[in-house]
Amino acid sequence: MLEQFEQVGKEALAELLKVRDLKALEEFRIKYLSRKGLIMDLLSQVGKLPREEKPRGGQLANKTKNDVLAAFEERKKALEQTQKGQRELIDVTLPGVPVQIGCRHVIMQTIDELLDIFGRMGFGVAYGPEVEDEWHNFVALNIPPEHPARTPSDNFYIEDNVLLRSQTSTIQIRVMEKTKPPIRVVAPGRVYRPDAVDATHMYMFHQLEALVVDEGVTMVDLKTTIEQFIHVFFGPDTKWRFRPSFFPFTEPSAEVDLLLTDKSGNERWVEMGGCGMVDPNVFDAVGIDSEKYTGWAFGFGIERLAMRKYEISDIRWLFENDLRFLKQF
Repeated sequence: MLEQFEQVGKEALAELLKVRDLKALEEFRIKYLSRKGLIMDLLSQVGKLPREEKPRGGQLANKTKNDVLAAFEERKKALEQTQKGQRELIDVTLPGVPVQIGCRHVIMQTIDELLDIFGRMGFGVAYGPEVEDEWHNFVALNIPPEHPARTPSDNFYIEDNVLLRSQTSTIQIRVMEKTKPPIRVVAPGRVYRPDAVDATHMYMFHQLEALVVDEGVTMVDLKTTIEQFIHVFFGPDTKWRFRPSFFPFTEPSAEVDLLLTDKSGNERWVEMGGCGMVDPNVFDAVGIDSEKYTGWAFGFGIERLAMRKYEISDIRWLFENDLRFLKQF
């Protein structure tokens, strides 16, 4: 019987060396180490040995069990490592996956072009914070508390007096607070409004603000500057118009429309932005003498400019980060 204990142990260890995968290892465990396996059967046979052989038989049976179990665990660990390595193995014969290289976004390209055009006209560049207080975003721009543009439903308020700026006109105020006339700047930046997202609206978009303040500045200067810009940016044959409008911070005010022709030959006017002469109340708010100085300002949507120039029909495409689309520009 004792010789049988040794024989089963040797056979188990020899068989374990031939196991090449986890499936075969599980079959080995069932055969030798399960409750009905050969090792457990040996342990049950110890009680049937003659009295004088029981101590020796018990020791031999336990040693056989421990040796086989230790070898089993070691083999299991080795096979698991091998299987993991096989899963992670890179087959160098497979075709590679090309890495797409990004490109400068069409909005940034448009901003660069706008700044270049106005830079050649003698404009500087100004920037301002995207988180603003109500004074810079509304009060200094002659927008009274009861004005609908100040309602929470039309703005992203962070606190009672703090919000994400709804227009880049806030940069005008900050420039005029710190700079004495003459002033001639453009200011690009992101603005935020809780608009319903569709093909032409987004809750975050970019604007380009322009501001000129000096003695003797007139509406003619504004119109001439816009005309020069449109002809450089869109082409000399571009048709556009001034349309009377109203803004609290300019008087008189106008909106700028472009005449667009679709692929079917149909023409329609599309709004590009608003403009006008700076309201004297705005000058008074920032400490500029409104009796001595006049000025004009405009604000154009940069997405709209890019969409019209590159014939993009849906503003959402500009924010999806699809390289197939972005690499066209």
